[in-house]
Amino acid sequence: MAEDKKKGAPAKNTTNAVKKEEKKPGFFKRIGIWFRKMRSELKKVVWPTPKQLATNTGVALVVMAVAAVVLWGFDEIAGLVVNVIFELAG
Repeated sequence: MAEDKKKGAPAKNTTNAVKKEEKKPGFFKRIGIWFRKMRSELKKVVWPTPKQLATNTGVALVVMAVAAVVLWGFDEIAGLVVNVIFELAG
């Protein structure tokens, strides 16, 4: 079986190529690269139209207001329950 592998398998390239050691760029060069990449990514973003922005903002504000009212209601009910328990206990 080992002989079959020797005969049928193509010869592997056994040369050891010396890789040039890549140096890490300096701090400010890395910052510049980061800003360039960020700018190119921001160009790909599909920004909402002013109408979509206003609609989404309105929806978010309404949902937050409803959530605030619901939480306030639960807090009031819980406060009443605790007061009733304290009056019954003491």
